[in-house]
Amino acid sequence: MNRAFVVILFSCFVSSFAFGQSSTGYNIRVHLKDYHAGRLYLGNYYGQQTYLIDSAEMNYEGEAAFKGKDTLEGGIYFVLLPKKERYFELLIDKHQHFSIMADTADGFKNISFTGSPDNELFTGYNYFLRKEQEKIIQARKAGDDSVVIRQLEGKNGKEIEKYRSNFQEAHPEALLSLIFRAMQDPVIPAPFKDAKDSTGKALAFNYFKKHYWDHIDFADNRIVRTPVLATRLQRYFTQMVVPVPDSVNEAADKILAKAHANKEVFKYVLWWLTYHYETSPYMGMDAVFVHLVERYYMTGQAYWLTKDQLQKIISRASQIAPNLIGNTAPDLALKTPDMKAVSLWGVKSKYTILVFWDPTCGHCQIVVPELDSAYEHLWKNEGVKMMGVLAGGTQDQWQQFIKEHHLGDWINAWDPDHSTDYRRLYDVYMTPVVYLLDDHKKILAKQLDVKQLSDFLEHLNNKETAFVKKDK
Repeated sequence: MNRAFVVILFSCFVSSFAFGQSSTGYNIRVHLKDYHAGRLYLGNYYGQQTYLIDSAEMNYEGEAAFKGKDTLEGGIYFVLLPKKERYFELLIDKHQHFSIMADTADGFKNISFTGSPDNELFTGYNYFLRKEQEKIIQARKAGDDSVVIRQLEGKNGKEIEKYRSNFQEAHPEALLSLIFRAMQDPVIPAPFKDAKDSTGKALAFNYFKKHYWDHIDFADNRIVRTPVLATRLQRYFTQMVVPVPDSVNEAADKILAKAHANKEVFKYVLWWLTYHYETSPYMGMDAVFVHLVERYYMTGQAYWLTKDQLQKIISRASQIAPNLIGNTAPDLALKTPDMKAVSLWGVKSKYTILVFWDPTCGHCQIVVPELDSAYEHLWKNEGVKMMGVLAGGTQDQWQQFIKEHHLGDWINAWDPDHSTDYRRLYDVYMTPVVYLLDDHKKILAKQLDVKQLSDFLEHLNNKETAFVKKDK
């Protein structure tokens, strides 16, 4: 993973999240008991991230006001107290001129809102939750056994579901109803709800997956200013989608088609998918990043990016695309230490481990001898050949390292004329970089450590598939 690029990708996403284009503005007055000075901060959620958007100084009476000319976009917000150690949440939607009275001594249990129907409803819900949670706390204090506590937790869960259902019927347009609907899982039909056999369980899972997004209103951009959509995305793509690029790409395209109902929702979902898969710890998921860039960024759908930001993302995808798992590794016309011609495609072996390394790199100084030890004791007898390519340091340093660490059985090569463009073709921007190739030089794996390579080769030799994490 290119760390510098991750920073670029994240900065492309950060913009003015919270403000609309209305002239009515907002005026949120806050009164905190037991406070006589200090600065308060107003922030909002954007997915699972939080951002501060305003601040206000309290007077001696503990009063402050957040004011702005533009209205705030609907969502879950929070007020952060001085020293930024504690906060309480609130909802902001249509009513943006209201006051808050809060007693900080009791953990914000007593907060009252004036002029904000949404927060009056939100306060009622939080009060209900505290009562339900208190029942479980008291049962634990009383020493009730685990069976009784689990039964109580199950009962409380049903009561919470009932509360949310009744709330949605009574207040269908409320922001809290949007949140409750988005949190709602599909109800599996009776025929296979309690299935014990594998067929019934598969039917139940497929039904759940098919209807997982039924209660998300992709046309309502308020959902992106809550943690709910991000949580649903995380759960779906980690628990319900087969973690192979083709399956992930298909699922991503379906979700993005739904997200097109609203520009802001589409922006968030595309960013989430892009960031999630560009930074994935799992080998091969960079193919998803390339797919997203080619299908959405290169076709002009990332409307929020500047030309420079867009070019950086496209450039990153172009660096990854040639070396995706399943691709044929680009040939490299190189030289041996004694300046004889040697090429990658000219290496005849069942498997080739291609290593780009630098004799002055501390990590390489550890990894390269480990690779050689595994090669000598394990891999050589499995039809593996090692090809090491100089990717830093001087020729003398390289040859000295080869001599000292007895790498004579490797195919050692370098590019003295800088004619191969290997850094771009193989994404060599740090070292070491390791690829495993088959006899046709198809890329089977990359960025695995020694143990992972051994496990992967064992799986291959046993004609099994492997799905493993990359070496960090």
